[in-house]
Amino acid sequence: MKPIVRESVNALFILLGILSAALGLKGFLLPSRFIDGGVTGVSMLVSDLSGAPLPILILLINLPFLVIGYKQMSKTFALKSFVAIVGLAVCLALVKFPNVTEDKLLTAVFGGFFIGAGIGLAIRGGGVLDGTEVAALLLSKKLGAQIGDIILVLNVAIFSVAALSLGIEPALYSMLTYFAASKTIDFIIHGIEEYNGIIIVSAQSEAIRSALLNDIGRGVTIYKGRGGFTEAEQDILYCVVTRLEIARVKRIVEELDEAAFIVIHAIADASGGVMKRHAVH
Repeated sequence: MKPIVRESVNALFILLGILSAALGLKGFLLPSRFIDGGVTGVSMLVSDLSGAPLPILILLINLPFLVIGYKQMSKTFALKSFVAIVGLAVCLALVKFPNVTEDKLLTAVFGGFFIGAGIGLAIRGGGVLDGTEVAALLLSKKLGAQIGDIILVLNVAIFSVAALSLGIEPALYSMLTYFAASKTIDFIIHGIEEYNGIIIVSAQSEAIRSALLNDIGRGVTIYKGRGGFTEAEQDILYCVVTRLEIARVKRIVEELDEAAFIVIHAIADASGGVMKRHAVH
């Protein structure tokens, strides 16, 4: 894809992300006094308690994380994120959205969905609408903890404060909003074809390899291994498939060798020739 076309697509992703997140906030969460997690949630909580304008708070609270992104990541990432966050603030300040529903459950679920879709689209465009991930990245380097664990701890603290200030019920609905947003972000970034790695140890490795190539059309890598107890040498198969193909792979393996040892693990990202589906005749 040419650079101009690629950046135009990225800009479209960010624009759609801004509109989606703004709809989730103004059309669902704000009228019900629900909050999201992360920096956006902090901004909403401070706005609710102090009466300060939410667009200004989103800009101010995200600013330190944009500076961190500029230093720790890249100028392009920081610039796109700055544009995305400014765009969200302007959209919240100037664009009117209807109060979509009064139902609290629908508000929590669909508010989280639209916010998650917005954040996910912005990430697809090369920026962020929320500085939480940047903060978690910095803390993970200093503390040696996993990024996901740090984000979880930060959000536990946010929702704990929300429970004390807004009440238990709004805080619980806000947690539901966060879970809906998180799942939507994962879906937008990874898609329905989220990849998984599968390790297969079997005495029928050649038959399984042939079946995977011919029936599914996925590439297979062969490692040379040796049994820990028997010390017998055997081939170890490794292939990368979508999560929709996992059941099919397991069925193929079980039909050829019920005693086969299978390990499945999620892959955060993958690209290249092994990911390309071969033609199956």
